[in-house]
Amino acid sequence: MDTNEIKKVLMAHLALDEVIVSGDGSHFQVIAVGTLFDGMSRVKQQQAIYAPLMEYIADNRIHALSIKAYTPAQWQRDRKLQGF
Repeated sequence: MDTNEIKKVLMAHLALDEVIVSGDGSHFQVIAVGTLFDGMSRVKQQQAIYAPLMEYIADNRIHALSIKAYTPAQWQRDRKLQGF
């Protein structure tokens, strides 16, 4: 599994504005930006990201997944703070 495949799956299944995927092998980091995260708890945000990727996690194509989910406003603020 590569980063582009993960990005395509997430973009196809979720109403996201932006997805940044990094990593290699079976360990990946996902930054997902979308209005769907507005008002969601962190647990619900993570569940939303995990759901379309479950088959890849189940067959071990994805072994470890780090998730950061942002609303567009949160992403704009944090991106400035982190220098993205």
